[in-house]
Amino acid sequence: MFTESKKTSKGENTNYGQNIISQGTKIAGDLFSEGDIRIDGIVEGNINTSGKIVVGKQGAITGTLVGTDAYFEGKFSGKLTLSGTLTLKSTASIEGEVIASKLAVEPGANFNVTCEMKGSLKEIKSSESKTQKTA
Repeated sequence: MFTESKKTSKGENTNYGQNIISQGTKIAGDLFSEGDIRIDGIVEGNINTSGKIVVGKQGAITGTLVGTDAYFEGKFSGKLTLSGTLTLKSTASIEGEVIASKLAVEPGANFNVTCEMKGSLKEIKSSESKTQKTA
């Protein structure tokens, strides 16, 4: 899951590796990473990554999270902004504000947020205008 290489605009392969915050670890502060992050501990602060974020069952984030894709089994409280997909397993608990392109929620997940979906807005507008023209 974390071993994929990423290509830069020049076509070079870069592998930033995997960042792990283990269970029993608590971090208070801001995290910036070009690579993927797995959180099984507790983070209080802001996380900004161009990689994927995975939060395990024991993991918890309080603060702001900005990234591409996120996979939650644990807890989040704050503002979550993703350019890709937010995936919530049945054990996930998310509270706050969410901005994402796609959302996948398993039954049993706690999703108590204000949610804004980005990316599909243009498709909805174009299909509405087509139906209005033909009607």
